[in-house]
Amino acid sequence: MTKEDDVRWMEHALKLAQQAADADEVPVGAVVVLDDQVVGEGFNRPISGHDPTAHAEIMALRDAAGRLGNYRLSGATLYVTIEPCAMCAGAIVHARIDRVVFGASEPKAGVVISNVQLFDQRWLNHWPDYEAGVLAEQCSGVMSAFFRRRRAEKKAIRKAEKPSLG
Repeated sequence: MTKEDDVRWMEHALKLAQQAADADEVPVGAVVVLDDQVVGEGFNRPISGHDPTAHAEIMALRDAAGRLGNYRLSGATLYVTIEPCAMCAGAIVHARIDRVVFGASEPKAGVVISNVQLFDQRWLNHWPDYEAGVLAEQCSGVMSAFFRRRRAEKKAIRKAEKPSLG
């Protein structure tokens, strides 16, 4: 894959992240690409799906495995707007994804470069290649805007609930 391909597929993941934001979910989008074709995609749905495992990466991996009829996704690249968490990174390893490309790092929960560097652990049975920082500003901007809006909404609710002193 070229840099242009990485940008194109990350733009696709960003559109999916916007769908998550529109559904009031944390805006993360993911795309599984094999032979320059989308074979799976997803966005965060834990709230609407009542499913703590419904992260964008998991949804995209499930979609790809279902379409291809195989949970092993060798040869595929996963594009995701935010650095994967431990759960998603584990699923990526089990799915045998060849390469992971993500936009923004996630200093609290990310395990590819921010904390554990899971994909570099040689005790694993599979080590995906990874690329960080593709469209990082746009990816982090979507998250920042979402949480800024959410904080403003919560502040407005607190203000409306506050009794007046008059």
